[in-house]
Amino acid sequence: MQQLEQDLKTALGAAIQQVFGALVPAEQLTIQPTRKDFAGTFTLVTFPLTKALGKGPEQIGQALGEWLTANEPRVSGFNVVKGFLNLEIADAEWLRLLREMRSQDVAAPVKTGGPQRVVVEYSSPNTNKPLHLGHLRNNFLGYSVAEILKATGAEVTKANLVNDRGIHICKSMLAYQEYGHGETPASAGMKGDHLIGKYYVLFEKHYREQIKQLEAEGVATDVAKREAPLMRHAQDMLRDWEAGDEEVVSLWRQMNGWVYEGFNDTYQRIGVDFDKFYYESETYLLGKERVEEGLQKGVFFRKDDGSVWVDLTDEGLDQKLLLRADGTSVYMTQDLGTAELKYQDFGYDSSVYVIADEQNYHMQVLKLVLKKLGKPYADAIYHLSYGMVDLPSGKMKSREGTVVDADELVEEVKDAAKEATLAKGKTEGLSDTELDQLYHQLGLGALKYYLLKVDPKKRMLFNPEESVKLDGDTGPFIQYTHARISQLLRKAAEMGIEVDAASDVAELHPAERDLVQALAGYATAVTEAAKAYSPAVIGQYAYDLAKLYNRFYNDVKVLPEPDAAKRSLRVALSAQVAATLRQSLKLLGIQAPERM
Repeated sequence: MQQLEQDLKTALGAAIQQVFGALVPAEQLTIQPTRKDFAGTFTLVTFPLTKALGKGPEQIGQALGEWLTANEPRVSGFNVVKGFLNLEIADAEWLRLLREMRSQDVAAPVKTGGPQRVVVEYSSPNTNKPLHLGHLRNNFLGYSVAEILKATGAEVTKANLVNDRGIHICKSMLAYQEYGHGETPASAGMKGDHLIGKYYVLFEKHYREQIKQLEAEGVATDVAKREAPLMRHAQDMLRDWEAGDEEVVSLWRQMNGWVYEGFNDTYQRIGVDFDKFYYESETYLLGKERVEEGLQKGVFFRKDDGSVWVDLTDEGLDQKLLLRADGTSVYMTQDLGTAELKYQDFGYDSSVYVIADEQNYHMQVLKLVLKKLGKPYADAIYHLSYGMVDLPSGKMKSREGTVVDADELVEEVKDAAKEATLAKGKTEGLSDTELDQLYHQLGLGALKYYLLKVDPKKRMLFNPEESVKLDGDTGPFIQYTHARISQLLRKAAEMGIEVDAASDVAELHPAERDLVQALAGYATAVTEAAKAYSPAVIGQYAYDLAKLYNRFYNDVKVLPEPDAAKRSLRVALSAQVAATLRQSLKLLGIQAPERM
Protein backbone atom coordinates (compact mmCIF):
# COMPACT_ATOMS: atom_id res chain seq x y z
CA MET A 1 0.00 0.00 0.00
CA GLN A 2 2.85 2.36 0.83
CA GLN A 3 4.47 1.59 -2.53
CA LEU A 4 1.16 2.08 -4.37
CA GLU A 5 0.78 5.47 -2.71
CA GLN A 6 4.29 6.45 -3.79
CA ASP A 7 3.64 5.22 -7.35
CA LEU A 8 0.47 7.32 -7.51
CA LYS A 9 2.41 10.40 -6.42
CA THR A 10 4.86 9.77 -9.25
CA ALA A 11 1.97 9.36 -11.71
CA LEU A 12 0.34 12.55 -10.42
CA GLY A 13 3.61 14.41 -10.89
CA ALA A 14 3.71 13.22 -14.50
CA ALA A 15 0.06 14.23 -14.98
CA ILE A 16 0.71 17.74 -13.66
CA GLN A 17 3.67 18.14 -15.98
CA GLN A 18 1.71 16.88 -19.01
CA VAL A 19 -1.51 18.79 -18.34
CA PHE A 20 -0.20 22.02 -16.81
CA GLY A 21 3.45 22.08 -17.89
CA ALA A 22 4.59 22.46 -14.29
CA LEU A 23 7.04 20.48 -12.13
CA VAL A 24 5.73 19.66 -8.65
CA PRO A 25 7.93 17.41 -6.45
CA ALA A 26 6.17 14.28 -5.14
CA GLU A 27 6.80 15.30 -1.51
CA GLN A 28 4.66 18.41 -2.08
CA LEU A 29 1.64 16.32 -3.05
CA THR A 30 -0.77 15.53 -0.19
CA ILE A 31 -2.34 12.09 -0.61
CA GLN A 32 -4.54 10.49 2.02
CA PRO A 33 -6.99 7.56 2.27
CA THR A 34 -10.38 8.44 0.83
CA ARG A 35 -13.12 8.99 3.39
CA LYS A 36 -15.44 6.01 3.68
CA ASP A 37 -18.48 7.97 2.55
CA PHE A 38 -16.91 8.66 -0.88
CA ALA A 39 -15.93 6.34 -3.72
CA GLY A 40 -12.19 5.90 -4.12
CA THR A 41 -9.06 4.64 -2.39
CA PHE A 42 -6.71 7.62 -2.37
CA THR A 43 -7.50 11.32 -2.30
CA LEU A 44 -5.30 14.11 -3.64
CA VAL A 45 -5.85 17.47 -1.93
CA THR A 46 -5.78 20.00 -4.77
CA PHE A 47 -6.07 23.25 -2.79
CA PRO A 48 -2.27 23.63 -2.33
CA LEU A 49 -1.75 23.42 -6.13
CA THR A 50 -3.92 26.36 -7.14
CA LYS A 51 -1.18 28.99 -6.94
CA ALA A 52 1.42 26.96 -8.82
CA LEU A 53 -1.00 25.80 -11.55
CA GLY A 54 -3.11 28.96 -11.85
CA LYS A 55 -6.40 27.04 -11.80
CA GLY A 56 -9.19 26.42 -9.29
CA PRO A 57 -9.06 23.27 -7.12
CA GLU A 58 -11.99 21.58 -8.88
CA GLN A 59 -10.56 22.33 -12.36
CA ILE A 60 -7.24 20.84 -11.29
CA GLY A 61 -8.92 17.72 -9.91
CA GLN A 62 -11.02 17.15 -13.01
CA ALA A 63 -8.10 17.60 -15.42
CA LEU A 64 -5.78 15.32 -13.46
CA GLY A 65 -8.50 12.68 -13.03
CA GLU A 66 -9.17 12.58 -16.78
CA TRP A 67 -5.47 12.28 -17.59
CA LEU A 68 -4.88 9.48 -15.05
CA THR A 69 -7.85 7.36 -16.17
CA ALA A 70 -6.61 7.64 -19.76
CA ASN A 71 -2.90 7.09 -19.11
CA GLU A 72 -2.42 5.31 -15.77
CA PRO A 73 -3.70 1.69 -15.82
CA ARG A 74 -3.77 1.48 -12.02
CA VAL A 75 -6.48 4.16 -11.89
CA SER A 76 -9.92 2.97 -13.03
CA GLY A 77 -12.03 5.98 -12.13
CA PHE A 78 -12.24 9.23 -10.20
CA ASN A 79 -14.58 11.79 -8.71
CA VAL A 80 -13.99 15.37 -7.62
CA VAL A 81 -15.50 16.86 -4.49
CA LYS A 82 -14.51 20.53 -4.23
CA GLY A 83 -10.75 20.51 -3.61
CA PHE A 84 -10.41 16.74 -3.36
CA LEU A 85 -9.63 14.34 -6.20
CA ASN A 86 -10.74 10.81 -5.20
CA LEU A 87 -9.01 8.08 -7.20
CA GLU A 88 -10.36 4.55 -7.67
CA ILE A 89 -7.80 1.76 -8.06
CA ALA A 90 -8.30 -0.82 -10.82
CA ASP A 91 -9.19 -4.40 -9.85
CA ALA A 92 -6.16 -5.64 -11.78
CA GLU A 93 -3.94 -3.69 -9.39
CA TRP A 94 -5.70 -5.16 -6.34
CA LEU A 95 -5.23 -8.65 -7.76
CA ARG A 96 -1.56 -7.94 -8.40
CA LEU A 97 -1.16 -6.76 -4.80
CA LEU A 98 -2.88 -9.89 -3.49
CA ARG A 99 -0.58 -12.14 -5.53
CA GLU A 100 2.41 -10.19 -4.23
CA MET A 101 1.24 -10.57 -0.63
CA ARG A 102 0.59 -14.31 -1.09
CA SER A 103 4.15 -14.78 -2.35
CA GLN A 104 5.66 -13.09 0.70
CA ASP A 105 5.80 -13.88 4.41
CA VAL A 106 3.51 -11.53 6.31
CA ALA A 107 5.99 -11.76 9.20
CA ALA A 108 8.83 -10.34 7.08
CA PRO A 109 10.28 -7.11 8.55
CA VAL A 110 8.51 -3.87 7.68
CA LYS A 111 11.35 -1.39 7.22
CA THR A 112 10.57 1.95 8.85
CA GLY A 113 13.96 3.63 9.19
CA GLY A 114 13.59 3.65 12.99
CA PRO A 115 16.23 2.74 15.60
CA GLN A 116 17.91 -0.63 15.01
CA ARG A 117 19.20 -1.51 18.51
CA VAL A 118 16.48 -1.09 21.09
CA VAL A 119 16.14 -2.08 24.73
CA VAL A 120 12.55 -2.18 25.98
CA GLU A 121 12.38 -2.23 29.76
CA TYR A 122 9.06 -3.26 31.23
CA SER A 123 7.41 -5.04 34.16
CA SER A 124 9.98 -3.75 36.71
CA PRO A 125 8.17 -5.22 39.73
CA ASN A 126 8.87 -4.62 43.40
CA THR A 127 9.70 -7.75 45.38
CA ASN A 128 7.38 -6.72 48.21
CA LYS A 129 4.09 -7.52 46.48
CA PRO A 130 2.54 -9.67 43.73
CA LEU A 131 1.69 -8.37 40.27
CA HIS A 132 -1.65 -6.59 39.93
CA LEU A 133 -3.84 -5.11 37.20
CA GLY A 134 -1.56 -2.10 36.71
CA HIS A 135 1.39 -4.43 36.20
CA LEU A 136 -0.62 -6.32 33.58
CA ARG A 137 -1.05 -3.19 31.47
CA ASN A 138 2.68 -2.55 31.83
CA ASN A 139 3.67 -6.12 30.91
CA PHE A 140 1.28 -6.40 27.97
CA LEU A 141 2.29 -2.97 26.67
CA GLY A 142 6.04 -3.60 26.98
CA TYR A 143 5.88 -7.05 25.41
CA SER A 144 3.72 -5.85 22.51
CA VAL A 145 5.86 -2.77 21.79
CA ALA A 146 8.94 -5.01 21.73
CA GLU A 147 7.25 -7.38 19.26
CA ILE A 148 6.11 -4.48 17.07
CA LEU A 149 9.63 -3.04 16.98
CA LYS A 150 10.96 -6.51 16.09
CA ALA A 151 8.50 -6.51 13.18
CA THR A 152 10.33 -3.46 11.79
CA GLY A 153 13.58 -5.44 11.70
CA ALA A 154 15.04 -3.87 14.84
CA GLU A 155 17.26 -5.88 17.18
CA VAL A 156 15.21 -5.73 20.38
CA THR A 157 16.15 -6.74 23.91
CA LYS A 158 13.36 -7.19 26.45
CA ALA A 159 14.69 -6.11 29.84
CA ASN A 160 13.22 -6.38 33.31
CA LEU A 161 14.66 -4.21 36.11
CA VAL A 162 13.62 -5.87 39.36
CA ASN A 163 13.22 -3.45 42.26
CA ASP A 164 14.63 -5.84 44.87
CA ARG A 165 16.02 -3.38 47.42
CA GLY A 166 14.93 -0.28 49.29
CA ILE A 167 12.78 0.79 52.20
CA HIS A 168 9.61 -0.84 50.80
CA ILE A 169 11.38 -4.21 50.63
CA CYS A 170 12.56 -3.77 54.22
CA LYS A 171 8.97 -3.13 55.29
CA SER A 172 7.91 -6.62 54.17
CA MET A 173 11.07 -8.14 55.68
CA LEU A 174 10.53 -6.46 59.05
CA ALA A 175 6.84 -7.47 59.16
CA TYR A 176 7.84 -11.05 58.40
CA GLN A 177 10.42 -10.95 61.20
CA GLU A 178 7.86 -9.59 63.63
CA TYR A 179 4.75 -11.55 62.68
CA GLY A 180 5.80 -14.39 60.34
CA HIS A 181 6.67 -17.11 62.85
CA GLY A 182 8.64 -19.00 60.19
CA GLU A 183 5.78 -19.21 57.68
CA THR A 184 6.72 -20.35 54.15
CA PRO A 185 4.82 -20.46 50.84
CA ALA A 186 4.47 -24.23 51.31
CA SER A 187 3.15 -24.04 54.88
CA ALA A 188 0.80 -21.18 53.97
CA GLY A 189 -0.38 -22.77 50.71
CA MET A 190 0.33 -19.49 48.90
CA LYS A 191 2.46 -18.35 45.97
CA GLY A 192 5.63 -16.73 47.26
CA ASP A 193 4.83 -13.28 45.89
CA HIS A 194 1.39 -13.38 47.49
CA LEU A 195 2.86 -14.38 50.83
CA ILE A 196 5.35 -11.50 50.86
CA GLY A 197 2.63 -9.09 49.72
CA LYS A 198 0.61 -10.13 52.75
CA TYR A 199 3.41 -8.93 55.04
CA TYR A 200 3.74 -5.63 53.19
CA VAL A 201 0.06 -4.95 53.90
CA LEU A 202 0.56 -6.13 57.49
CA PHE A 203 3.44 -3.67 57.98
CA GLU A 204 1.25 -0.79 56.83
CA LYS A 205 -1.58 -1.89 59.14
CA HIS A 206 0.61 -1.88 62.27
CA TYR A 207 2.49 1.21 61.11
CA ARG A 208 -0.76 3.19 60.84
CA GLU A 209 -1.75 1.99 64.30
CA GLN A 210 1.54 3.28 65.71
CA ILE A 211 1.05 6.65 63.99
CA LYS A 212 -2.42 6.98 65.53
CA GLN A 213 -1.05 6.11 68.95
CA LEU A 214 1.68 8.75 68.69
CA GLU A 215 -0.83 11.34 67.44
CA ALA A 216 -3.03 10.55 70.46
CA GLU A 217 -0.02 11.37 72.64
CA GLY A 218 0.22 14.81 71.02
CA VAL A 219 2.90 14.09 68.42
CA ALA A 220 2.51 15.95 65.10
CA THR A 221 1.49 13.72 62.18
CA ASP A 222 4.65 14.25 60.09
CA VAL A 223 6.82 13.53 63.14
CA ALA A 224 4.71 10.48 64.04
CA LYS A 225 5.17 9.05 60.54
CA ARG A 226 8.92 9.49 60.80
CA GLU A 227 9.36 8.37 64.42
CA ALA A 228 6.98 5.40 64.53
CA PRO A 229 9.02 2.41 65.80
CA LEU A 230 8.30 0.22 62.76
CA MET A 231 9.49 2.92 60.35
CA ARG A 232 12.66 3.54 62.36
CA HIS A 233 13.37 -0.19 62.44
CA ALA A 234 12.79 -0.45 58.67
CA GLN A 235 15.29 2.40 58.10
CA ASP A 236 17.79 0.62 60.35
CA MET A 237 17.28 -2.58 58.36
CA LEU A 238 17.97 -0.75 55.07
CA ARG A 239 21.25 0.59 56.48
CA ASP A 240 22.16 -2.89 57.74
CA TRP A 241 21.39 -4.34 54.29
CA GLU A 242 23.65 -1.82 52.52
CA ALA A 243 26.33 -2.58 55.11
CA GLY A 244 26.08 -6.29 54.23
CA ASP A 245 24.69 -7.51 57.57
CA GLU A 246 24.67 -11.31 57.21
CA GLU A 247 21.34 -11.95 58.96
CA VAL A 248 19.49 -9.22 57.05
CA VAL A 249 20.95 -10.24 53.68
CA SER A 250 20.08 -13.90 54.33
CA LEU A 251 16.45 -13.04 55.06
CA TRP A 252 16.38 -10.77 51.99
CA ARG A 253 17.64 -13.58 49.73
CA GLN A 254 15.14 -16.07 51.14
CA MET A 255 12.09 -13.80 50.76
CA ASN A 256 13.11 -12.55 47.30
CA GLY A 257 13.60 -16.15 46.18
CA TRP A 258 10.00 -16.92 47.10
CA VAL A 259 8.84 -13.85 45.19
CA TYR A 260 10.80 -14.74 42.04
CA GLU A 261 9.19 -18.17 41.91
CA GLY A 262 5.79 -16.50 42.07
CA PHE A 263 6.67 -13.89 39.45
CA ASN A 264 8.00 -16.49 37.01
CA ASP A 265 4.80 -18.50 37.32
CA THR A 266 2.71 -15.41 36.58
CA TYR A 267 4.91 -14.36 33.63
CA GLN A 268 4.50 -17.81 32.10
CA ARG A 269 0.73 -17.74 32.54
CA ILE A 270 0.30 -14.31 30.97
CA GLY A 271 2.66 -15.08 28.07
CA VAL A 272 5.45 -12.51 28.47
CA ASP A 273 9.19 -13.09 28.54
CA PHE A 274 12.50 -11.29 28.99
CA ASP A 275 15.97 -11.51 27.47
CA LYS A 276 17.76 -9.81 30.35
CA PHE A 277 17.08 -9.27 34.05
CA TYR A 278 18.67 -6.42 35.98
CA TYR A 279 18.47 -6.13 39.74
CA GLU A 280 18.63 -2.81 41.55
CA SER A 281 20.68 -4.50 44.28
CA GLU A 282 23.37 -4.91 41.62
CA THR A 283 23.02 -1.51 39.92
CA TYR A 284 22.85 0.94 42.82
CA LEU A 285 26.60 0.76 43.52
CA LEU A 286 27.40 1.80 39.94
CA GLY A 287 24.84 4.57 40.41
CA LYS A 288 26.75 5.74 43.48
CA GLU A 289 29.89 5.88 41.34
CA ARG A 290 28.07 8.15 38.89
CA VAL A 291 27.02 10.39 41.78
CA GLU A 292 30.65 10.62 42.88
CA GLU A 293 31.62 11.41 39.27
CA GLY A 294 29.07 14.22 39.23
CA LEU A 295 30.49 15.64 42.45
CA GLN A 296 34.00 15.62 40.99
CA LYS A 297 32.76 17.32 37.82
CA GLY A 298 30.94 19.93 39.86
CA VAL A 299 27.52 19.18 38.35
CA PHE A 300 26.21 17.82 41.68
CA PHE A 301 26.60 19.34 45.15
CA ARG A 302 26.61 18.14 48.73
CA LYS A 303 24.45 19.78 51.39
CA ASP A 304 25.53 20.34 55.00
CA ASP A 305 23.83 17.14 56.14
CA GLY A 306 25.93 15.11 53.67
CA SER A 307 23.15 14.43 51.13
CA VAL A 308 23.96 14.86 47.42
CA TRP A 309 21.73 16.86 45.05
CA VAL A 310 21.56 18.14 41.48
CA ASP A 311 20.27 21.62 40.69
CA LEU A 312 17.87 21.59 37.72
CA THR A 313 16.37 25.05 38.22
CA ASP A 314 17.96 26.30 34.98
CA GLU A 315 16.00 23.54 33.20
CA GLY A 316 12.72 24.71 34.76
CA LEU A 317 12.67 22.02 37.47
CA ASP A 318 14.00 22.04 41.03
CA GLN A 319 16.74 20.43 43.09
CA LYS A 320 16.73 16.62 43.05
CA LEU A 321 18.09 14.29 45.76
CA LEU A 322 20.61 11.74 44.47
CA LEU A 323 22.00 10.30 47.72
CA ARG A 324 20.58 10.47 51.25
CA ALA A 325 22.48 11.99 54.17
CA ASP A 326 23.11 8.52 55.62
CA GLY A 327 24.70 7.44 52.33
CA THR A 328 21.84 5.20 51.20
CA SER A 329 20.71 5.46 47.60
CA VAL A 330 17.37 6.54 46.15
CA TYR A 331 15.61 5.43 42.95
CA MET A 332 17.51 7.97 40.88
CA THR A 333 20.85 6.63 42.11
CA GLN A 334 20.20 3.12 40.89
CA ASP A 335 18.56 4.32 37.66
CA LEU A 336 21.81 6.07 36.75
CA GLY A 337 23.65 2.79 37.19
CA THR A 338 21.09 0.72 35.28
CA ALA A 339 21.09 3.10 32.27
CA GLU A 340 24.87 2.72 32.01
CA LEU A 341 24.79 -1.08 32.41
CA LYS A 342 22.21 -1.40 29.63
CA TYR A 343 24.35 0.73 27.33
CA GLN A 344 27.46 -1.33 28.14
CA ASP A 345 25.57 -4.53 27.41
CA PHE A 346 23.71 -3.54 24.24
CA GLY A 347 24.98 -0.18 22.90
CA TYR A 348 21.37 0.83 22.23
CA ASP A 349 20.13 3.47 19.78
CA SER A 350 16.98 3.70 21.85
CA SER A 351 16.23 2.70 25.43
CA VAL A 352 12.48 2.54 25.98
CA TYR A 353 11.21 2.73 29.57
CA VAL A 354 7.62 1.48 29.94
CA ILE A 355 6.65 3.36 33.09
CA ALA A 356 3.35 4.91 34.21
CA ASP A 357 2.83 8.63 33.72
CA GLU A 358 3.06 9.29 37.46
CA GLN A 359 6.83 8.97 36.90
CA ASN A 360 7.01 11.59 34.12
CA TYR A 361 9.00 13.95 36.35
CA HIS A 362 11.39 11.21 37.46
CA MET A 363 12.16 10.21 33.86
CA GLN A 364 12.64 13.83 32.83
CA VAL A 365 15.16 14.24 35.67
CA LEU A 366 17.00 11.02 34.75
CA LYS A 367 17.56 12.21 31.19
CA LEU A 368 18.71 15.66 32.33
CA VAL A 369 21.11 14.22 34.93
CA LEU A 370 22.67 11.91 32.34
CA LYS A 371 23.09 14.89 30.00
CA LYS A 372 24.83 16.85 32.76
CA LEU A 373 27.17 13.89 33.22
CA GLY A 374 27.89 13.98 29.47
CA LYS A 375 26.68 10.42 28.83
CA PRO A 376 26.40 9.55 25.09
CA TYR A 377 23.19 7.57 25.66
CA ALA A 378 21.22 10.35 27.38
CA ASP A 379 19.35 11.34 24.22
CA ALA A 380 18.55 7.69 23.45
CA ILE A 381 16.29 7.41 26.50
CA TYR A 382 12.58 7.35 25.65
CA HIS A 383 9.89 7.26 28.30
CA LEU A 384 6.84 5.35 27.06
CA SER A 385 4.52 7.03 29.52
CA TYR A 386 1.20 5.27 29.91
CA GLY A 387 -1.95 6.14 31.84
CA MET A 388 -2.82 4.44 35.08
CA VAL A 389 -5.61 1.88 35.34
CA ASP A 390 -8.45 2.92 37.63
CA LEU A 391 -11.20 0.84 39.18
CA PRO A 392 -14.84 1.98 39.39
CA SER A 393 -14.18 2.44 43.12
CA GLY A 394 -11.09 4.58 42.56
CA LYS A 395 -7.32 4.16 42.52
CA MET A 396 -5.67 0.88 43.51
CA LYS A 397 -3.49 0.97 46.64
CA SER A 398 -1.06 -1.88 47.24
CA ARG A 399 -0.26 -0.95 50.82
CA GLU A 400 -3.94 -1.18 51.71
CA GLY A 401 -4.47 -4.38 49.78
CA THR A 402 -7.08 -2.76 47.50
CA VAL A 403 -5.72 -4.08 44.21
CA VAL A 404 -6.92 -6.40 41.48
CA ASP A 405 -4.54 -9.34 41.74
CA ALA A 406 -3.10 -10.41 38.37
CA ASP A 407 -3.34 -14.16 39.01
CA GLU A 408 -6.94 -13.95 40.22
CA LEU A 409 -7.92 -11.77 37.26
CA VAL A 410 -6.44 -14.24 34.76
CA GLU A 411 -8.48 -17.02 36.36
CA GLU A 412 -11.62 -14.88 36.22
CA VAL A 413 -11.31 -14.11 32.52
CA LYS A 414 -10.53 -17.78 31.82
CA ASP A 415 -13.72 -18.82 33.65
CA ALA A 416 -15.71 -16.20 31.74
CA ALA A 417 -14.32 -17.51 28.44
CA LYS A 418 -15.30 -21.05 29.44
CA GLU A 419 -18.84 -19.98 30.30
CA ALA A 420 -19.28 -18.05 27.04
CA THR A 421 -17.84 -20.88 24.92
CA LEU A 422 -20.02 -23.55 26.52
CA ALA A 423 -23.06 -21.33 26.00
CA LYS A 424 -22.39 -21.42 22.25
CA GLY A 425 -22.16 -25.20 22.37
CA LYS A 426 -19.28 -25.46 19.90
CA THR A 427 -16.78 -27.56 21.81
CA GLU A 428 -17.30 -30.92 20.15
CA GLY A 429 -14.17 -32.77 19.07
CA LEU A 430 -11.89 -31.08 21.62
CA SER A 431 -10.30 -32.95 24.52
CA ASP A 432 -10.42 -31.61 28.10
CA THR A 433 -6.80 -30.50 27.76
CA GLU A 434 -7.51 -28.71 24.47
CA LEU A 435 -10.58 -27.06 25.97
CA ASP A 436 -8.64 -25.83 29.00
CA GLN A 437 -6.00 -24.39 26.68
CA LEU A 438 -8.70 -22.74 24.55
CA TYR A 439 -10.38 -21.12 27.56
CA HIS A 440 -7.01 -19.75 28.67
CA GLN A 441 -6.25 -18.39 25.18
CA LEU A 442 -9.66 -16.71 24.92
CA GLY A 443 -9.65 -15.29 28.44
CA LEU A 444 -6.13 -13.92 28.08
CA GLY A 445 -6.98 -12.65 24.59
CA ALA A 446 -9.94 -10.74 26.04
CA LEU A 447 -7.85 -9.24 28.83
CA LYS A 448 -4.84 -8.30 26.68
CA TYR A 449 -6.95 -6.73 23.96
CA TYR A 450 -9.00 -4.78 26.51
CA LEU A 451 -5.85 -3.27 28.02
CA LEU A 452 -4.01 -2.72 24.71
CA LYS A 453 -6.78 -1.32 22.50
CA VAL A 454 -6.68 1.95 24.46
CA ASP A 455 -3.93 4.39 23.45
CA PRO A 456 -1.11 3.98 26.01
CA LYS A 457 -1.11 7.66 26.90
CA LYS A 458 -4.74 7.56 28.03
CA ARG A 459 -5.73 6.77 31.59
CA MET A 460 -8.27 3.98 31.53
CA LEU A 461 -11.06 2.62 33.67
CA PHE A 462 -11.06 -1.14 34.17
CA ASN A 463 -14.59 -2.49 33.98
CA PRO A 464 -14.47 -6.17 35.00
CA GLU A 465 -17.73 -7.08 33.26
CA GLU A 466 -16.84 -5.36 30.00
CA SER A 467 -13.30 -6.79 29.95
CA VAL A 468 -14.49 -10.39 29.69
CA LYS A 469 -17.01 -9.90 26.88
CA LEU A 470 -16.25 -12.22 24.00
CA ASP A 471 -18.04 -10.31 21.23
CA GLY A 472 -17.88 -6.83 19.71
CA ASP A 473 -14.56 -4.93 19.78
CA THR A 474 -12.75 -7.69 21.65
CA GLY A 475 -9.80 -10.02 21.30
CA PRO A 476 -11.99 -13.16 21.17
CA PHE A 477 -13.94 -11.70 18.22
CA ILE A 478 -10.68 -11.51 16.26
CA GLN A 479 -9.65 -14.95 17.53
CA TYR A 480 -13.03 -16.35 16.47
CA THR A 481 -12.61 -14.90 12.98
CA HIS A 482 -9.23 -16.61 12.67
CA ALA A 483 -10.70 -19.90 13.84
CA ARG A 484 -13.59 -19.57 11.37
CA ILE A 485 -11.16 -19.08 8.48
CA SER A 486 -9.01 -21.99 9.69
CA GLN A 487 -12.07 -24.24 9.57
CA LEU A 488 -12.89 -22.98 6.06
CA LEU A 489 -9.35 -23.72 4.88
CA ARG A 490 -9.49 -27.25 6.32
CA LYS A 491 -12.74 -27.89 4.43
CA ALA A 492 -11.25 -26.41 1.24
CA ALA A 493 -8.31 -28.81 1.52
CA GLU A 494 -10.66 -31.74 2.04
CA MET A 495 -12.60 -30.68 -1.08
CA GLY A 496 -9.38 -30.37 -3.09
CA ILE A 497 -10.01 -26.70 -3.85
CA GLU A 498 -7.00 -24.95 -5.31
CA VAL A 499 -5.77 -21.86 -3.41
CA ASP A 500 -4.81 -19.50 -6.18
CA ALA A 501 -4.61 -15.72 -6.01
CA ALA A 502 -3.63 -15.69 -9.69
CA SER A 503 -7.03 -16.99 -10.77
CA ASP A 504 -8.43 -15.58 -13.98
CA VAL A 505 -10.92 -13.21 -12.35
CA ALA A 506 -11.63 -10.00 -14.24
CA GLU A 507 -13.75 -8.14 -11.72
CA LEU A 508 -13.77 -8.11 -7.93
CA HIS A 509 -16.78 -8.00 -5.66
CA PRO A 510 -16.73 -4.83 -3.49
CA ALA A 511 -16.23 -7.00 -0.37
CA GLU A 512 -13.18 -8.62 -2.00
CA ARG A 513 -11.81 -5.25 -3.00
CA ASP A 514 -12.21 -3.92 0.56
CA LEU A 515 -10.41 -6.95 1.97
CA VAL A 516 -7.41 -6.66 -0.36
CA GLN A 517 -7.14 -2.96 0.42
CA ALA A 518 -7.22 -3.70 4.15
CA LEU A 519 -4.59 -6.43 3.80
CA ALA A 520 -2.36 -4.05 1.87
CA GLY A 521 -2.55 -1.66 4.84
CA TYR A 522 -0.79 -4.03 7.25
CA ALA A 523 2.67 -2.53 6.71
CA THR A 524 1.28 0.97 7.28
CA ALA A 525 -0.30 -0.17 10.56
CA VAL A 526 2.99 -1.65 11.77
CA THR A 527 4.85 1.52 10.78
CA GLU A 528 2.39 3.75 12.64
CA ALA A 529 2.37 1.49 15.70
CA ALA A 530 6.18 1.42 15.86
CA LYS A 531 6.53 5.19 15.51
CA ALA A 532 3.87 5.85 18.16
CA TYR A 533 4.88 2.93 20.42
CA SER A 534 1.19 2.09 20.40
CA PRO A 535 -0.21 -1.47 20.18
CA ALA A 536 -3.63 0.19 19.97
CA VAL A 537 -2.90 0.83 16.26
CA ILE A 538 -2.44 -2.90 15.63
CA GLY A 539 -5.49 -3.73 17.73
CA GLN A 540 -7.67 -1.40 15.68
CA TYR A 541 -6.23 -2.75 12.44
CA ALA A 542 -6.89 -6.38 13.42
CA TYR A 543 -10.44 -5.59 14.55
CA ASP A 544 -11.24 -3.71 11.33
CA LEU A 545 -9.82 -6.56 9.23
CA ALA A 546 -11.85 -9.16 11.17
CA LYS A 547 -15.02 -7.09 10.69
CA LEU A 548 -14.38 -6.79 6.95
CA TYR A 549 -13.82 -10.53 6.64
CA ASN A 550 -17.07 -11.36 8.40
CA ARG A 551 -18.89 -8.96 6.07
CA PHE A 552 -17.17 -10.60 3.09
CA TYR A 553 -18.14 -14.06 4.40
CA ASN A 554 -21.79 -12.99 4.58
CA ASP A 555 -21.86 -11.12 1.26
CA VAL A 556 -20.26 -13.69 -1.06
CA LYS A 557 -20.11 -17.46 -1.41
CA VAL A 558 -16.72 -19.00 -0.74
CA LEU A 559 -16.77 -22.80 -0.79
CA PRO A 560 -20.25 -23.02 -2.38
CA GLU A 561 -19.21 -20.63 -5.20
CA PRO A 562 -19.83 -22.51 -8.52
CA ASP A 563 -17.24 -20.50 -10.48
CA ALA A 564 -13.93 -22.31 -9.88
CA ALA A 565 -11.77 -19.20 -10.47
CA LYS A 566 -13.75 -17.07 -8.04
CA ARG A 567 -13.83 -19.88 -5.46
CA SER A 568 -10.08 -20.35 -5.68
CA LEU A 569 -9.46 -16.61 -5.35
CA ARG A 570 -11.74 -16.32 -2.31
CA VAL A 571 -10.01 -19.19 -0.55
CA ALA A 572 -6.65 -17.54 -1.25
CA LEU A 573 -8.01 -14.25 0.07
CA SER A 574 -9.29 -16.01 3.20
CA ALA A 575 -5.90 -17.63 3.76
CA GLN A 576 -4.17 -14.26 3.53
CA VAL A 577 -6.60 -12.73 6.03
CA ALA A 578 -5.94 -15.62 8.45
CA ALA A 579 -2.17 -15.17 8.15
CA THR A 580 -2.44 -11.42 8.68
CA LEU A 581 -4.78 -11.76 11.67
CA ARG A 582 -2.46 -14.36 13.17
CA GLN A 583 0.54 -12.07 12.80
CA SER A 584 -1.35 -9.04 14.12
CA LEU A 585 -2.48 -10.96 17.20
CA LYS A 586 1.08 -12.19 17.70
CA LEU A 587 2.27 -8.58 17.87
CA LEU A 588 -0.24 -8.07 20.68
CA GLY A 589 0.93 -11.18 22.51
CA ILE A 590 -2.38 -12.94 21.76
CA GLN A 591 -2.63 -16.49 20.46
CA ALA A 592 -4.78 -17.34 17.44
CA PRO A 593 -6.75 -20.58 18.02
CA GLU A 594 -7.28 -22.90 15.05
CA ARG A 595 -10.55 -24.19 16.50
CA MET A 596 -13.26 -22.62 18.62
